[in-house]
Amino acid sequence: MADIRFKLNGKEVAYDGSAAARLLDVLRDTYGCTSVKCGCKEGECGACSVLIDGTLFNSCCVAMGAVDGTDIVTMEGYRETKRFEALSKAFGDLSAVQCGFCIPGMVLAAEALLSKNPHPSEDDIREALSGNLCRCTGYNAIVNAVNNAAKEGNGLW
Repeated sequence: MADIRFKLNGKEVAYDGSAAARLLDVLRDTYGCTSVKCGCKEGECGACSVLIDGTLFNSCCVAMGAVDGTDIVTMEGYRETKRFEALSKAFGDLSAVQCGFCIPGMVLAAEALLSKNPHPSEDDIREALSGNLCRCTGYNAIVNAVNNAAKEGNGLW
């Protein structure tokens, strides 16, 4: 058993379990972060995306031992921010959400991009979202939503 300490959505937490456990499973089962979805279990779909120290990761590919001392953000924490409000409005305005399964990962991928590049090109947006699969909405609406959020974000990023 390991004593792993990290911040989860701004709160200090401690995990006393296997360092080999998948971050995805611990976030869902121990901390109730249901926005982190189990899709492919191989890091291919982005449904389990989280931000670790501001960088986008597929939590299905991260062992708990690797997160000691980090700052992890899931949609549960991100949705409490002004930046989320801007992205949420853009996604809603452009009908970029249908079933919602992929949206937490898409939104966190957009945040990871916009926090480093507040004025991305369409190619930048497509590249940033490329690790996230969507089967319902289609990528054009999502790309347009991220672009609108960047343009209308009033300096949030």
